[in-house]
Amino acid sequence: MKIYKIKVNGKTYKVELEALEETKSASAPVASKEVKKENKAAAPVSTGEGREVLAPIQGMLLKYKVKVGDKVKKGDVLLLIEAMKLENEVCAPCDGLVSEIIAPAGNMVTTKQLLLKIR
Repeated sequence: MKIYKIKVNGKTYKVELEALEETKSASAPVASKEVKKENKAAAPVSTGEGREVLAPIQGMLLKYKVKVGDKVKKGDVLLLIEAMKLENEVCAPCDGLVSEIIAPAGNMVTTKQLLLKIR
């Protein structure tokens, strides 16, 4: 855990952050005036029949960018989750074929909830 001070509209807040996974990439998330997007892949869970894609954060599952039967490559955007009025892209953790969509779009999802399967 790390504690940071941030200043918003002239008021200072203390924020405590916990690293969920370390990345070796030095690139920062891309920000725009309209929507800040984070290119994070969900933490994959290895199973005997492929990989399960889990929600990296809690929020509203806005929409899927893929459907069952689609071929995906590692890093392709699979779906969008809205959290705190920001749209977050969930990317494919591996190459494969979307074999099953578990969570329906339009529903709230929790962290580590199973969203879809790639084989």
